[in-house]
Amino acid sequence: MTMRLPRLLIVFLLLGVAALSPLRAQTAGSPYSVTVPVTDTTDAQRDQAFATALGQVMTRVAGGQDLRSNPGYAEALGSASSLVQKFQYQRAATGLVLEVDFAPSSVRRLVAKLGVASAGIKPPVLLLVQRADGSMVDQAALASLASTAAARGTNVVYPTPSGQFDAAKVAAADPATLAAINQQYHTGLVLLGKLHDGAADWTLISGGQVQHWNNQAATDDALLAAAGNGLVDRLGKQLNVIGAGASVGKLWVNGLDSAADYANLLATLNADPSVQHVTTLGAQNDGVLLEVKASVPMEALAANLAAGGRLLLQGEPHAGADANLRWLHGSSP
Repeated sequence: MTMRLPRLLIVFLLLGVAALSPLRAQTAGSPYSVTVPVTDTTDAQRDQAFATALGQVMTRVAGGQDLRSNPGYAEALGSASSLVQKFQYQRAATGLVLEVDFAPSSVRRLVAKLGVASAGIKPPVLLLVQRADGSMVDQAALASLASTAAARGTNVVYPTPSGQFDAAKVAAADPATLAAINQQYHTGLVLLGKLHDGAADWTLISGGQVQHWNNQAATDDALLAAAGNGLVDRLGKQLNVIGAGASVGKLWVNGLDSAADYANLLATLNADPSVQHVTTLGAQNDGVLLEVKASVPMEALAANLAAGGRLLLQGEPHAGADANLRWLHGSSP
């Protein structure tokens, strides 16, 4: 191979990286916290709410997998109260709700006991939804979409007043725009929507890959709830791929401009729960070819890494690689 990487990166490739600190995990809210509606404060209603909340949290921890058919699932929900760290009743616009926080380590052990090999908790989906006149749909109006997705283990986040993005650039998977979203919202998942006269057009960007669909409904709530289900279904097909055993393959990553980029890439891979071992095979121009042993196939690993807000996009095919990624650099939208 023609070696043209910066000198410092060549040193890293030759000597290896003895110790890399994992990149600091950044989330938009705990996946172990859930808010569910309740009709009253009785013990029976509270226990039912705990079970509902635990079902959502387990789905999140399992990376969006449907666990309901796993042996022991019903018994796990029956023990929900023993995993609760704290809970609190609140008044909401829709009525009374119960906020529940579960013990993370206990939930992870429970999911493992159900025989699930998690590919990691999916990042939230940034919602950028417009009305026909171009105005943004606010958080309250998107409640049915968010609650439908949350019930199936997918969280959402909303744009801040200072965090607006050009919808056309997002839809085109513009690398600089997606890098800015990665940095600000820590996700590679964006749902663009356009509402108009009982119908909506949707665009899902997942790690740079784009999917389009549309739907119709009699009311906005039904329209948005259907969008929530459509969102989760599409993410599930792309990201919830579980391997039958260890998978060894070659991963090509380009866009590395420095030794720091290379070190951060290795730290990102080593911090991923599905990755077991990484070996650098060689380099060419601004890219490296890695041999990776993981619990999921290489294409699924690349899709999950690109969706995870880790400054990675799925890249163009490269000779000799089973999957391809592109390293991003922070930029303004």
